[in-house]
Amino acid sequence: MFALRESSPELSVLHIPEICTWHLSLKSTLQDLPLYDCQIELTQQAKEVAKAFEKNPVLPGVILTKQGNFAGMISRRLFFEKVNRRYGLEMFFQRPIEVLYQFSRKEMLVLESSTLIVEAAQESLCRSGELVYDPIVVEVGPQVYKLLDVHQLMVAQSRIHQLTNKLLQKQTQAKIIQTEKMASLGKMVAGVAHEIRNPLNCIWGNWSFLMSYFENLIELMAAYEEEFPEDSPRIAALKEEIEFDFLKEDLPVTLEGMKFGAEQLLKIVNSLHNFSHMDETKPVEIDINECLDSTLLILRNRLKKGVKVVKNYGELPGISCYSGQLSQVFLNLLVNALDALEEHAADREQQGHCLQNWQPKIEITTKVIEADGCKRAAICIADNGPGISPENQQQIFDSFFTTKPAGKGTGMGLAICNQIVTEKHRGQLKVRSNPGQSTEFEILLPII
Repeated sequence: MFALRESSPELSVLHIPEICTWHLSLKSTLQDLPLYDCQIELTQQAKEVAKAFEKNPVLPGVILTKQGNFAGMISRRLFFEKVNRRYGLEMFFQRPIEVLYQFSRKEMLVLESSTLIVEAAQESLCRSGELVYDPIVVEVGPQVYKLLDVHQLMVAQSRIHQLTNKLLQKQTQAKIIQTEKMASLGKMVAGVAHEIRNPLNCIWGNWSFLMSYFENLIELMAAYEEEFPEDSPRIAALKEEIEFDFLKEDLPVTLEGMKFGAEQLLKIVNSLHNFSHMDETKPVEIDINECLDSTLLILRNRLKKGVKVVKNYGELPGISCYSGQLSQVFLNLLVNALDALEEHAADREQQGHCLQNWQPKIEITTKVIEADGCKRAAICIADNGPGISPENQQQIFDSFFTTKPAGKGTGMGLAICNQIVTEKHRGQLKVRSNPGQSTEFEILLPII
């Protein structure tokens, strides 16, 4: 950067990077932009400022110092406006620049170098029309100031605006694709559930008849034994061959086992059917606790790996919602909790910590609370995993943000969960986490 000091005999041309070489992002700050460093003592003559502007055609202004300390700024526009007025040369040119500065002092916009470009552009445009094109003073360090050309700031703001539009288009497209995937998955699951439910209903409906037939046969056998207490050799041999006494005891147990299996399979099919309602056009009233149980049933295979599930269900009224989409929210939050617990267990084992002193646990709590003068259903899903760092908590609901390794996470799960809760159900999705100890997601749904 070019700096003009009192002892400098000549001025050199200041070189500024081309706009196309700037590497900008949505969080770029003023320190990411080219800044001008041209400082002149107040005691120097105004003609030294004219030399600086002559040698550096793009220089927007100069920093004025008093004994090396920041004293102010004068823009190119203001300098030539005063000097070119009638008698301006005679009044200011041969005198210290302090005279011209005191005569025409204007309000300056001073910003820290850590200020976001988008915020700086807003503040710059809020200035009066007379000052809107004056350079901005940027504080890059203690008592260290440089100048930013407003034109370059606006170009950077335009670039960031383009990046924002591209990101929004990308997010929208990704959400559309994800929604289409979930809708397709829902239709496929609904079809599979329907195909399973038909033969299952046949099994379930005939079980009661089968049990009744068995009891009738046993009753008939008892009547035969009363009428003919002595078995013929053939019947005695057959009873021994088929273990008739054991059969009478074990067959009811076997039938009850079949009944239990059919009940479990029916619950799973119903859970899949509820989860498949991704394309619902209107909300329906559901039991939140049953919806959570259905989701846990789908995840039963993963929960067998030593994860303790504690259910603290309160009494909730029926909630009007899109059951399939809400099931997706519960599923995503529970899968994230299971992933975190598995990762935490692996890290503890790798570090040599005893896993016996730590039991992976997911706690689900439902209750009615008062919030903003309205009753809301609160659903909390907490785990005792590794927690989330404060900086990640700020971005956790952003699209494409993920802490999972490449190929294991899309960064869309929590973003879609937040969209479903806030936009589709007019609710809230909050996260609370103690790094190294626990994470809790809380869903608040209005009770109508």
